Parts: sequence; structure tokens; C-alpha cells
Amino acid sequence: MKLEQIDHVALHCASLERTKEWYVHTLGFEHVFPGRWSGVPIFLRLGSTFIALFPRNEHDDRGKGGAISHLAFRAATKADFESAQGELQSKKITFTVEDHGVSRSVYFRDPDGFQLEITTYDV
Repeated sequence: MKLEQIDHVALHCASLERTKEWYVHTLGFEHVFPGRWSGVPIFLRLGSTFIALFPRNEHDDRGKGGAISHLAFRAATKADFESAQGELQSKKITFTVEDHGVSRSVYFRDPDGFQLEITTYDV
């Protein structure tokens, strides 16, 4: 078996439109394949990273097999990492910064409370 990368992460959210708009306006994702599959899932793309947004449904067993603790995005340079913090602050998004020795990370949450991380190894 030869695999290349993660294709997408599926997130179950309370409001598809609110969550889509947040990822587009806050993190710069692009809404791709609009109008496909009767609107569900909503696919978002940032570079080669895709997120599939599904409505939260307590009766759906697909999301019960395990849990993802967070989704991390990489900032290539220290300057990009610092710029990301400034953008989050300007959008009044609360975050914490942690120094992991080999990397530094910013942690914050999307509208559904899912934890996101921006990390850099350019320390």
C-alpha cells in the first residue's frame, strides 16, 4: 500500500453555513465543489488540506468510532506564525501559545468548540 497524505478531515458541526463561513473568513479556506451532493458535505480546501463539514447528528454512528483531539496547521516561518497570531487577535479569537521546545503552537477553537492549532518548527 502506498499512501500520499491525509485527504480530508470530517467535522460534525451545529451549523454548516456558520462553520463554513468561519473557516473561509478566519483561516482562508476556499469552498470547493459547491452545490454537489445536495450540499452535504461542504468541502473546504486550504492548499492540499481538505475539511468536510457534516451536520451534527446524534444518531449517526460514523463519528463514534474514535475522537480527533485537534487539527493542526503548519506556519512555515516564524514570521508567518507571528502574523497568524496578529490575525487571530484582530478577529478577537482567544488563543493560547505553547512552547514545545522543537516547535511553538497557538491553540484556539472553531465555532463548534473543535480545537485547532497553528504550529511552526521555525523557532
